[in-house]
Amino acid sequence: MVTVVGVRFKKAGKIYYFNPKDINIQKNNCVIVETARGIEFGEVVVGPKEVSEEEIVAPLKDVIRVVTEEDQQQHFENKQKEKEALEVCLEKISNHQLDMKLIDVEYTFDNNKVIFYFTADGRVDFRELVKDLAAIFKTRIELRQIGVRDESKMLGGIGTCGKPLCCATWLGDFEPVSIKMAKEQSLSLNPTKISGICGRLFCCLKYEHDMYQEIFEKLPGIGSIVQTPYGEGIVIETNVLLEKVKVKIKNLQENTEELKLCSMEEVTKIKEKRSLKEQLEVVEELQGNLNEELKELED
Repeated sequence: MVTVVGVRFKKAGKIYYFNPKDINIQKNNCVIVETARGIEFGEVVVGPKEVSEEEIVAPLKDVIRVVTEEDQQQHFENKQKEKEALEVCLEKISNHQLDMKLIDVEYTFDNNKVIFYFTADGRVDFRELVKDLAAIFKTRIELRQIGVRDESKMLGGIGTCGKPLCCATWLGDFEPVSIKMAKEQSLSLNPTKISGICGRLFCCLKYEHDMYQEIFEKLPGIGSIVQTPYGEGIVIETNVLLEKVKVKIKNLQENTEELKLCSMEEVTKIKEKRSLKEQLEVVEELQGNLNEELKELED
């Protein structure tokens, strides 16, 4: 087991583990750490704890110190310089007529590097832009192209639910979201109704997906033959939230059909819905019978 602390560098950013060494560090402390990008200023969001070696990415970087007043002042000055760098870069992008959208600027704590985040539809030749920026800021320049999801995470905003974006407030990592999740939750498949302000599918489609799958495994599928208190019938609709199914029951005596809403506990699956192979076999059998009847008529 290894003792680590979890540090976050941006609001709702990814949490990285660091070695606290012998420093007395508590949750919510601000610390100076060594990263692959250089010296960084971060906040401890996970206090000292022990984790297995499989959970860390070796080699584990060290926490240098808990921030001092001088560090706080340096961090504040960096934030001011980032605003100035943003304006300068926007002007240079306009001068070079580059088809790119500048999103954010970030200084490393030691001013060893300035990172410019941007979005673009395709590849952008920004070599001349980098030369101009390096001449102005006299330090290493990095231009990093990001996706529309990352753009929303950095800029923030209000979702269609009326609340601040999950990605900008608490969601550390983006998880894969598919149209299948919306379909299983019986949502409209209209892209404008199930997409966030980033233009991608709602991240929240993932939140309840596991529960929907768990209930789906218990519910008989549409087309299944089931036994109910009202008799035998075919499932024509499922309601995951209510954990109920709508069953079409045929009354042989009166030669009528009626629909009944039954809970999971009231139905017993007799036969699963026909597979595509079974449906094709039935079609072939009917086609064969029809061909025989046509031949008899011709004879």
